[in-house]
Amino acid sequence: MRALTVSEAAEVVPVLQSEIRRSADARYDHRLHAVLLVAQGMTCPQVGQMLGDAPRTVEYWIHRFQDHGLSGLQESPRSGRPRRLSEEQREEIARTLRQSPDDVGLGTHLWDGKTLATFIEQQYRETLSVRQCQRLFGETGLPLA
Repeated sequence: MRALTVSEAAEVVPVLQSEIRRSADARYDHRLHAVLLVAQGMTCPQVGQMLGDAPRTVEYWIHRFQDHGLSGLQESPRSGRPRRLSEEQREEIARTLRQSPDDVGLGTHLWDGKTLATFIEQQYRETLSVRQCQRLFGETGLPLA
């Protein structure tokens, strides 16, 4: 059987890893896969290399699993201020970023943090810093202009 490859893997891998980290369910599944691979005989450094995580992180998941079972791999409550934008709004922003800012009435041809902050202010009445908007670019897997 011929080996399959993914075209443009260098660009696809960060996008996939970002998607895994995006939701609690995906992070839980990711941890399950890590524990499964260790249970099947792989080392934590091997699993970390394969899944894009630090070996110490994989070790932490193994310890949590051994101490608490499956519940140890689930998301813990996160500290800090809740996000200003809902998941639905963030998904809408990700779709919008695939369009030209000119197409959504911003009068420019390239997205940057300042342009995105303006769009979010107009669309959702939320004020985000330019840096927060730049992080949104990374979360969507799109390059920052």
